[in-house]
Amino acid sequence: MQFFPAALQNLADQFARLPGIGGKTAQRLAFHVLSLPMEDAEEFAAAILEAKKTVKHCPRCQNLTDREICPICDDETRDHSLICVVAEPKDVIAMERSREFRGVYHVLHGVISPLNHVTQDDIRIKELLQRVAKGDVREIIMATNPDTEGEATAMYISRLLRPMETKVTRLAYGISVGSQLEYADEVTLARALEGRREI
Repeated sequence: MQFFPAALQNLADQFARLPGIGGKTAQRLAFHVLSLPMEDAEEFAAAILEAKKTVKHCPRCQNLTDREICPICDDETRDHSLICVVAEPKDVIAMERSREFRGVYHVLHGVISPLNHVTQDDIRIKELLQRVAKGDVREIIMATNPDTEGEATAMYISRLLRPMETKVTRLAYGISVGSQLEYADEVTLARALEGRREI
């Protein structure tokens, strides 16, 4: 027996596909959207469509941008010979909050995770190697999360970079093992940057 109109159920099902959203939360969100005035609902839908149409990957660092080159890569005052490798775009925001890092980034869009069927070919490692191969990179800071997948990804990339004779360092463990970069406070991130080590 169907309790809700098909369109409402479909809306709840779409919300349930989002990470971290369970069935009950998806229903609450669907009911909330239905309670919005039509103008607000149209603005919400338009914002989703506009983001999908305009946001793309920066061709240099793979971060999200709506410009040809992201503002960080386009900033000539930053040290382009220092690249901080992160797993996700949200990690760039976390690192920028520390106000300690003045280099540029490379976003992998994931980590190697055999259990989740994510291999080295599924993330942006090839683009990183191409950047380093061009020269002018003096150090790569591996800033993947300090969990099993993050560590495995950092070690894999460091092995690939070894023949290129580029210094590869890892964030120091001011960040606790198993935690996520996006939840780290500014002081912890600053200490982790200062205490990075070569791998």
